[in-house]
Amino acid sequence: MAYLDDAGRQLVSEAVAAAEAQTAGEIVTVLADSSDGYTDVALLWAAGAAFTAMSLFAAFPLPFLEAWDAAFGGWDHQWTTGELASMVIALGLVKFLGVWLIQQWQPLKWLLVPGPVKTMRVHAQAVRQFKVGADRRTTGRTGVLIYLSMAEHRAEIVADEAIAAKVSAEVWGEAMADMLAHIRKGRVAEGLAAGVRDVGHVLAEHFPRGAEDVNELPDRLIEV
Repeated sequence: MAYLDDAGRQLVSEAVAAAEAQTAGEIVTVLADSSDGYTDVALLWAAGAAFTAMSLFAAFPLPFLEAWDAAFGGWDHQWTTGELASMVIALGLVKFLGVWLIQQWQPLKWLLVPGPVKTMRVHAQAVRQFKVGADRRTTGRTGVLIYLSMAEHRAEIVADEAIAAKVSAEVWGEAMADMLAHIRKGRVAEGLAAGVRDVGHVLAEHFPRGAEDVNELPDRLIEV
């Protein structure tokens, strides 16, 4: 899914170029549709629902058997152990498939992913993107990644070693707040540009641009 048009992409690229004109640091921006497919979470919900249904059947079999008899007219049927076991397994399978299928509706799928899981997956993906796009790719180890994951409504700022040694993670809070303030209103490009400007101000303070500095990483927005 494309969240930005060409004008929005140009806005972000220009913000990166302007910020880097004042610092030896390099800023990489990444816009992701999502950071994970969360298939494992969907499977856990489906398995949990199936296990719960099977456990309820085992604990309270009469309501299930009476409902079956009422539906299919099997009055006074004497259930064998094999039939009962088959019913439990069938109930579990039906429940598993049903819960799995309803999670294909994306709004429900995202609702069922716990917030801490989203946070961890977004952070992990941001670190992976940083290792690919910025880690150890600048002369002074001064790369910074701004990562925005739209489906999870989360963002991360990851800095290279030289920057992390001088700038604590809390310092990026202002950049994060400015960025998300725009994004919550649907202004994604403006939000990314605001985050870039704030990060640029921090980098310029600690890593001012020198006469020999060159642009080592692309200014363009990376969309994944």
